[in-house]
Amino acid sequence: MATYGETSRRKLFGRDRSIHAALGGGKVADVLLWRDKSVSAGILVGVTVLWFLFEVAEYNLVTLLCHMFITKMLAIFIWGTCAEFFKLSPPKIPLNVLDEQTFQRAAIAIHRKFIALVSLLIYVACGNDLRLFFSAIAILSVLSIVGNYISFINLLFFGFLVMETVPFLYERYEDDVDYIVGKMVRELKENFRRFDSNVLNRIPRGPTKDRKVK
Repeated sequence: MATYGETSRRKLFGRDRSIHAALGGGKVADVLLWRDKSVSAGILVGVTVLWFLFEVAEYNLVTLLCHMFITKMLAIFIWGTCAEFFKLSPPKIPLNVLDEQTFQRAAIAIHRKFIALVSLLIYVACGNDLRLFFSAIAILSVLSIVGNYISFINLLFFGFLVMETVPFLYERYEDDVDYIVGKMVRELKENFRRFDSNVLNRIPRGPTKDRKVK
């Protein structure tokens, strides 16, 4: 692999950990980095099948769930009937597929991410960081334009494909990506410094009042 000196040693986003550790270092990181290829491929195939059913075959969620339950009930009924007829052991089906703590942990994780996102948007909207403010406006504008042409299911499927491919490819070509992205970031920072000095700093602002400390 090509070497680029000191520039290639700077990790993406300024991190000092491996990509596996940055992704949590658990089963999710193993799946995203294809450490267990059978599990990663199975999840990718399953999500692709769901996308095909909803987007291409235009299945309705309620219809799909009903057909899944009907198929499962018929399979259990046939299995149990054949087991009783041929003197075989009946099917053993666990009643608790996922315990309550799993749902609670998932809900807590989603809640924390949502609160962190809302807090960041409020912080940026208050004008504390002009760079983040304009970046957030640009990202939200791009997403709003993309939302007019891409359905929500396609957007989720595309996001899943990115999660399943980008971390794996980045781990394989980490030094090359760090060098290229580092070069692009330096050029963007230079352009933003020019924009800041030529445009933002010339915007008139009201006088700032010092807060009184009680």
